[in-house]
Amino acid sequence: MFKTVLFPIDQSRETREAADVVTNVVKKYSSRLVLLSVVEEPPPDAPSADPMVSPEVVAKLLENAQSLFSGQGIQAEIMERQGKPAFTICDVADEIGADLIIMGCRGLGLTNEGADDSVTTRVINLSPCPVLIVP
Repeated sequence: MFKTVLFPIDQSRETREAADVVTNVVKKYSSRLVLLSVVEEPPPDAPSADPMVSPEVVAKLLENAQSLFSGQGIQAEIMERQGKPAFTICDVADEIGADLIIMGCRGLGLTNEGADDSVTTRVINLSPCPVLIVP
């Protein structure tokens, strides 16, 4: 049913919590697992403290995640891309023929103020495949 699962990761608690669901789905359906991390383009003239703008930090994050899944007996492919997270996630899902995107939710979409800024909400609206949100 879910031949290819895309799991976008960052350093959030929600991503770590979603990893258990990813493990269960991938094992149940013998899915191909692709881990994606997006290096965000910092706005010009704006120094950012966000570690997700550092390619080195993102590369290490992907390696650690790959090791975590390997310890569960799951072989995961890793991809690193640069761009705006929601658009990049959906582009990669289309590119790899993902049957499912699994991602954590930070709850920003629960309010009118956060709905427009939520990566999760944008992915849900733009995705070429089903999206499983782990609260």
